[in-house]
Amino acid sequence: MTSTPAKAIEHTDRGPLTRNELAAVIARDIPAGSYVNLGIGQPTLVADHLSPDDAVILHTENGMLGMGPAACGQDIDPDLTNAGKIPVTELPGASYFHHADSFAMMRGGHLDVCVLGALQVSQHGDLANWHTGEPGAIPAVGGAMDLAIGARNVFVMMDLFTKDGAAKLVPACTYPLTGRRCVSRVYSDYAVMDIDTVAGTIRARETFGITAADLAARLPVDFS
Repeated sequence: MTSTPAKAIEHTDRGPLTRNELAAVIARDIPAGSYVNLGIGQPTLVADHLSPDDAVILHTENGMLGMGPAACGQDIDPDLTNAGKIPVTELPGASYFHHADSFAMMRGGHLDVCVLGALQVSQHGDLANWHTGEPGAIPAVGGAMDLAIGARNVFVMMDLFTKDGAAKLVPACTYPLTGRRCVSRVYSDYAVMDIDTVAGTIRARETFGITAADLAARLPVDFS
């Protein structure tokens, strides 16, 4: 017997979410004890919403394990930054290592979760987050390709629509790909959605400021 997909939780009383509100939702969903990499940009905000009780260990590709929240004021150490060059704090037991060792951790399947930004995500879980393909645009893939194929779970944190109103969750990516069938969940200002990379379908887990039906109507992808 085929089970019926769980109905999305609709938060029509709030939303779309701000980036900090969305970061808190992601932090809530990361399993306790996970080893996690936070990509450059929006995903770095997640660190500020993790509780010490969660025992989540943050990894940075520039060679640190045990990163804490962003550093402010007198806590800023110019030699202590994340991969996006943002000053960060260290938690008890933090360690440092060579860049090559850091990438070995990423490529070797030692990370439970990575949270990446995206320009586009396809309904099959393809990720495009490093280049628009526009003439003169500066490509910047960094370690995203390694994280996309190396982490056990790839979460994407992004605005669901561009400034022009175009959907960033699409049937097929039109930008150069970072990885194929690698994204398992999308966290956006309007909804949290799971991706079935085999079937190529989307399932809304939660919506913010919109119903699941209206969300499906606005996106050019297949919902299960």
